[in-house]
Amino acid sequence: MENTRPFHLCHQVLCITGINFEEKIIVGYTELTILPLQSTLRKLKLNCRQCTIYRVLVNDTWETDFSYNDPTLQICPQDTKTKRRDLSTYLKHAEACYSSVDADNGGGELLIHLPSDCSQLVKDSNPIRVAIEFAVQNPQSGICFVVPKGEGSLRERGAHVFSCHSEGNTRSWFPCVDTMSAPCTWKLELTVDAEMVAVSCGDLLETVRVGNEPVKTYHYLMSIPTAAPNIAFAVGPFEVYVDPHMHEVTHFCLPQVRPLMQYTIKFLHEAFEFYEELLSTRFPYSCYKQVFVDEAYDSILPYASMTILSTNLLHSSKILDQTWTSRRLMASAVARQFFGCFITPANPSSSWLTVGLSAHLAGLFIKRSFGNNEHRYHVQQDMKQVCQFERQCGGILLESGVTPQPSHLHYSARHVLMNSSKYQEVKAKKAALVIRIVAERIGFELMLQVCNKIISLAKIAADQKFASNTWTNLLLSSLSFLKTISVVSGKNVDALLQVWANQPGFAHFVASYSYNKKHNSIELSIKQDMTVPGTLKYVGPLQITIQEFDGSFSHTIQIEENKTKFEIACQTKGKRTKKKKVPLSNGEEMDLDSDMSALVDNNILWMRIDPDMRVLCRLDLQQQDLQWQLQLKHERDIVAQLQAIEVLESYPSGKTRQTLVELIESDSYFYRVRIEAAMCLSKVANALSNWNGPPAMLVLFRKLFGAASCNDIVRLNRFDSLQRYFLQKAVPVAMAHLRNHARICPKEVTTFLLDLIRFNDNRANQYSDNYYIASLIDALSIALSPSVAMLSTEKEEPVPANLSETAREVLEIIVRYLNLEKRIPSYKYIITRSCLKALRQLQKYRHIPNFGHIFKPYAEYGVFEDVRLTAFEILVDILQVEQDATMLDWLLEIAVTDPCFYIRHRLLQMLIDYPPYSKQAETSALNNESTIEKLWKLMNETSSIDTRLRVDFVDFYHTLYARSRPGCMPIPECGLVLNLREKKAHLNPSVSMASMAFGDEQTGHDADISEDDFRPKGEHKQLHSSMNAGSGDPHRSSLKREITEERSFTIVTSGVEPSSGDRGNPPAPKLRIKIGSEIMTKYEEEKKDAKMETTLVDVKRETMFLSMAHTLQPGMLSDDDSSDDDDDDDMGDSTSRHIGGDGSGGGGAGSGGGGGGFTSPEFIEVD
Repeated sequence: MENTRPFHLCHQVLCITGINFEEKIIVGYTELTILPLQSTLRKLKLNCRQCTIYRVLVNDTWETDFSYNDPTLQICPQDTKTKRRDLSTYLKHAEACYSSVDADNGGGELLIHLPSDCSQLVKDSNPIRVAIEFAVQNPQSGICFVVPKGEGSLRERGAHVFSCHSEGNTRSWFPCVDTMSAPCTWKLELTVDAEMVAVSCGDLLETVRVGNEPVKTYHYLMSIPTAAPNIAFAVGPFEVYVDPHMHEVTHFCLPQVRPLMQYTIKFLHEAFEFYEELLSTRFPYSCYKQVFVDEAYDSILPYASMTILSTNLLHSSKILDQTWTSRRLMASAVARQFFGCFITPANPSSSWLTVGLSAHLAGLFIKRSFGNNEHRYHVQQDMKQVCQFERQCGGILLESGVTPQPSHLHYSARHVLMNSSKYQEVKAKKAALVIRIVAERIGFELMLQVCNKIISLAKIAADQKFASNTWTNLLLSSLSFLKTISVVSGKNVDALLQVWANQPGFAHFVASYSYNKKHNSIELSIKQDMTVPGTLKYVGPLQITIQEFDGSFSHTIQIEENKTKFEIACQTKGKRTKKKKVPLSNGEEMDLDSDMSALVDNNILWMRIDPDMRVLCRLDLQQQDLQWQLQLKHERDIVAQLQAIEVLESYPSGKTRQTLVELIESDSYFYRVRIEAAMCLSKVANALSNWNGPPAMLVLFRKLFGAASCNDIVRLNRFDSLQRYFLQKAVPVAMAHLRNHARICPKEVTTFLLDLIRFNDNRANQYSDNYYIASLIDALSIALSPSVAMLSTEKEEPVPANLSETAREVLEIIVRYLNLEKRIPSYKYIITRSCLKALRQLQKYRHIPNFGHIFKPYAEYGVFEDVRLTAFEILVDILQVEQDATMLDWLLEIAVTDPCFYIRHRLLQMLIDYPPYSKQAETSALNNESTIEKLWKLMNETSSIDTRLRVDFVDFYHTLYARSRPGCMPIPECGLVLNLREKKAHLNPSVSMASMAFGDEQTGHDADISEDDFRPKGEHKQLHSSMNAGSGDPHRSSLKREITEERSFTIVTSGVEPSSGDRGNPPAPKLRIKIGSEIMTKYEEEKKDAKMETTLVDVKRETMFLSMAHTLQPGMLSDDDSSDDDDDDDMGDSTSRHIGGDGSGGGGAGSGGGGGGFTSPEFIEVD
C-alpha cells in the first residue's frame, strides 16, 4: 500500500507531566520529528481525539496555528424530516467519516499549519520537530482510571490508571500517527507521585526524583521502531516481581495479590524458551513486562515489550480450571510480541497475517504444553465456529483490500474501527486456520523457516538509523509474505491464499459412498452445497483416509469444477474371515468381533474426509451407524471421535448406548471426548423408548467415583487426576438433562444430585472444589421441571407455600450457599454466579415470583466483575419476557456510563445475543419510535469516542432492525427520486411502503458520500453529494409510484454523476416536489404505460420553476439549459427545495387557485 502521507515519522517523544486521579485528568506533551517528502508541504494532519490542545510549537521556535475537525463525533447529520434510520445510510456516512481521518489515507483530526519560516527546511527535506501540549479529562476511551471509593490514600485504595486502547484508538489519549504502518523510535517520560510506579514500553533508563519533591519521573527508551498503537503505559501502586528464571522479564501487580501472581506466571519462561527455540531467534526486545490491572479493557492487551492483563487471570495453586485459560492467554501475548508488535502489518488489509502467525505460534505452544489432543480439539472447535459464523452472518474476508466489501455486512471490513467485535474475534480464528493450512501445504518446518526469515530481516532493519525505506522490513504485507515463502520453500501458495484469504466463505461438502464388490472399489460422491449462505466453490486437493481390513490407506483426490464422482480402488484383497486383527493408522491393532458381520459385503470399516483439516470446510458424510461406532471406538484421532459422537446423536440405539458407556468408562480416551460422550448419552437415553434399568450414567458415576467398599457412597474429593476431575464435573450436568416419558427429570437423578451437594467432602483434597460445587448447582437448575402453576392457564404469581419438595430443597441449597459466599467467598465468586442462574431458573419455571429487582444489587458497580456480568445476563433474560421499557433504558444507560469499559462491551454483547425483541415483533411495546431514536443517537453521537462501544450499538441496532428502515418509524415526505438531467425518476428504496409495512431488507445503494465531504472547507474542492438515495443504475431508472390512502406522495429529484460527455457541465439541480391527489389523477390518466416513464426537461432558471410550480404538469417544463450554479451539490449550499402541498387546491395570490393542489410558494424551504 503506497504511503499517502506527505511526510515520514522518524521519532516521537511522549511526556506525561501530570496525573490527577480524582478529576481523571492527564496532562502532557508530545514531540514528533518528521521528514518532509514534498517540497510543498504546508500542513500536517495528525490523529487526535478527546484531547484538549493548548499549543503547537515547531522546532521550539515558532508557535503555529492548528484546527480540529472530527467528523466521527456525529456520523449522520441531523435529519428531522425524513428520519432515515436505516443502517445502509449509516454505513455510507460512517465509511466517509472514518476514511477522512484514516492515517493510512493521510487523514487526521488535527490539522497543523506549518509556519512560513520553516519553508526552507521543507524544501531541503530537513527534519522538523512539532511539539504539542495537550490534556485529557474524563476520558471515554483510550485511558482507564480505576479509583476505588473509600478512605485512605490513593496507594492504600489501589488507585491506578492505564492505557486501554486497541488498534486505531491510540489517538484517544495523545496526538500521533495512529497506524501500524508508521513505526518510529520513542522516548517516554512519565512523572507520577512518589508512591506510584510507572510502567511503559522500552528500556527503563533512569528514575529521577529531585530533592524531597512528591513526584518522580520515569524515563523509558524504545530504540526499536514501533507503531503508535503499540505504545502504552500503566501507573499505580504496583508491586514489582522479577522473574527468577528470566531476569529480563518483570511482573507488576496491585498490592495483596502478589502471591497469586507469582504462581500464575511461573511457567512463562517456558513460553519464551519455546518460541526462541522454535523460531531459532532471540526475543526481539531486550525486556518484557506484564502488568496486572483491575477493570481491564480486555483479558490481554499486548504492546511493544509489555502486556496489560486482567487480574482475573491470577489464581492460586488450588485452582485447576483457570490454569489453562491463563497460560493460553499469556502465551498468546508473548507470541504477539513477535508478530503484531515487532512485525506489524504494512496496511490494514494485511493485518490478518500478523494475527494469524501469532495465533499459530501460540497454538504450537499449547500443543507442546497440553498435548496434541488439546491442540487439535481447539483447531476443530475454531473451524466449527468460523463455519457457523460465516453461515449465519456471511463470509469473512481476510484480505479486505483486494475485493469490494461484501454487501451482506452492516459494517465496513476495510476499517478496523468499524469492524464488529464478533467479526474481529472470528476473523482472528480464521486467520490462524489459514496460516495453519499454508503450513500444512508447505510443511511446518518450512513455515518456521519463513517466520525466522521475516524476523531476521526485521531485526536487521531495526538496527539501522532512519532513512527512506530502511524500516520497510518491519512491515509485513501479503506480497512480502508470499515472496518469503517462495524464497524459503520454493513453493507458490498464491492460489491457496486466493481461495481462503482473498474471498470470503467456507466449503460445504456433502459426501456419500458405496462399495463396488465386483471391482473392489469405492464409488465416492462429493457435492458442494452452494445453497448455504457463506459458502464458496472449492477447487483443489482433498485428502481421503479409508480404514480397511488390511489397514488404513490415504488417498488424495482433486476437486474440480464439475466433477463430483470419484472411484477409489480398495487395497484389501482376500477373505476377511481368516483375519483376526485389523491394523490401525497409529500402529495399533483392532480385534474383529461379531458386530462386524453387517460389513461382510464391505471392505470399508469407516472413512474420513480431510482428516488433517487442510480445507476450511463443513462436512456431511453419510455412513452406517455401525461404521460411526467403530470409528468412535477404534480411531485414535480426537477429531474423528468428536465427529462420530456428533453423528451418533441421530442414531439412538442400544448399541450406540453401549459404545458411549464403554468410552466414558475407559481412561484411555481423552477427557474432552468422554465429556462429549456423556452429553451425547443423555440425548440418546432421552430418545430411547425402551430404556431399562436405572437412569443413564447414574450407575456409571457411582462406578467411577463411588467408594471402594460401597459404590452408593461417593468417595472423598481427590482431584489428582485432571481427566477424572473434569469428568466428575461434567457427568452430573449431563445426567441432569435426562428426561422420562413425561419430559421430567427422573426423581432418582434429582435426589442423587442433592445428595452429591449435601455430602460433598473436600477435606482430604489439596485442590479447591469451588468449580465442582458450582457445576452441581448448575446441574440442579437444569434438572428442574416446570411447576404446576406454569402449566396452568391462570396467570397467578407462584406462592412459596406451594413449592414442590424438589424445588424447595433446591432453593434451600441456593440460599445456603449465597449466605456462605458472603463469609467465605469462592474463587471469582463462581458459586454465587451459579446460584443466581439457578434462582432465575426457578423463576422461569414459576416456582418463585418473577422479581427482577433481586438481581440488580449484584449488577451495581463495585461488585466483582464476573458476578455483575451474570446479573446482567439474567436481567437481559428478564427483559425479553417482561418487555419493560424502564429496564431497557436502565441497561442502555449502564452500557454508556458504567466506569468499566469491559462491562459496557459485554452488556451490549448480551443484548445482541438475546435481543429484547426482533424486527418481526412489531407488536412489542419496546419497538417504538422513541426506542429507535434513542438507539440511533447512542450509536450516532453518544458513543463516538469509544469505537468498540459504537460498533456494539450498531450490531444491536442491526439485530433489531437489520439494514432496513424500522417499520414503526413515520413515513417520510420524500418517496420518489427525480433526475432532471436524465429525465428519469425512481422510487427511493429506503422509504418504500413495502419496507415500512414488512421491514424488508434494503439493498439499494445510498448517496455517494466521500471523505472529502467531512473535511474543512477551503482545503479542497468538495465532492458532489446527492441528498437522497437511489436504487440501481440512475441512467436506467424508470418512474415508479406508490400511493397512500390519501393518494398523495412525494417526488424527489437527485443529481447523478455526469457522463464522460457532460464532465464540463454543472450538475443537475435537485428538487423535491410533493404532488397532490388531483395532479396525480391527471398524471395517471396521461401515463398508463407499464414503465411509467415521463419526459421532464431541465429548468433554465430556478425562479421560472418556482413561478410555475402551482401549474406544474408532466411535459410543461421547457427544454432549456440547466442551472449555471457550479456549487449546486456542495454540502450546505444545495439548491434543493421542498414544495409542500396538502392537495386542497387553495393558494395565495398568484398561486393560480386551481393549480392542482399545490400550495403557495411560502411553503418553499431550503433543504
